Amino acid sequence: MLVPRYYFADMYTDLYDYFLSQPHRLCTFHKSDMLWNLGETIRYVYYIKSGITKTFIEHEDGHHKILFFHSKGSVFPGCQNSEFKIEASIGTQALSTVETLRFTREEFYRMFQENRTLTARCFENFSMYINLLCYETAHQEYNNSFIKVCNLLYLFSLNSPSGKSTRIELTQQDLSDILTISLVNVANNIARLRNEHIIVTHRKWIEIIDYSALMAYCSSETRQD
Repeated sequence: MLVPRYYFADMYTDLYDYFLSQPHRLCTFHKSDMLWNLGETIRYVYYIKSGITKTFIEHEDGHHKILFFHSKGSVFPGCQNSEFKIEASIGTQALSTVETLRFTREEFYRMFQENRTLTARCFENFSMYINLLCYETAHQEYNNSFIKVCNLLYLFSLNSPSGKSTRIELTQQDLSDILTISLVNVANNIARLRNEHIIVTHRKWIEIIDYSALMAYCSSETRQD
C-alpha cells in the first residue's frame, strides 16, 4: 500500500509528448523565483521538465508551512474550475533552475476533459494530496515532535529528490516549516537522532546511517510494512 508523500515527481512523464503537442509556453525560473505568488489565484498550470519547487502556505501571522515539493515529470497545481480564497495564501518557489511547460488554466482544463489518461492521472494525483492532508490532520497532528520528525525523514527517504534513500535534502528550517514545530524543537530531535547514531547532519542535508532504527521509531501509519 502507498504511504503519504511530500515529494512528487514522474507521475506525468509518459504524457510529455502529448503536452508538447498542445498550446503551451516554455518558461524557465531561476532559484528563488516564484511560479505562484502570494496574493494570486491560479492562472497557470505547469509541467515541470527539470528542477525542483516547494509550495507553501502563509498564515496571516506571517508563518509559513511547507505543503509539498514538485520536480521533473510532475504537474502543478493541477486542474480545477473553481477559485478558492485560500489560493491567495499559497506560493510556489523554485529551489533550483526550473524548466517548465506552462498552460493557462483554461487550456489545461480542456486537455483534462479530452485526454482520458490525463484525467485518470490527475485524479490519482489529487488522491495523493488528499491522502497527505488526511495523514497530517488525523494522524501526524497527534504524534509527539520526535515521532513527527522520524516520520518525515522516513517518508522523504522513500521519495528522495536526490534519488538516494539515505540522503534527505531538507534543512532543519524545512523540517520546522513542514511540521509547524519550533526550530529549537526540531534541533533537539535531530540531536537525539544524531547522538543515537541514526543520522549524520551535513550542511543543508541529512544522511540516514541506520535506516532500521529510524523506521522503528516511526508510527505504524507511516511505515511501509
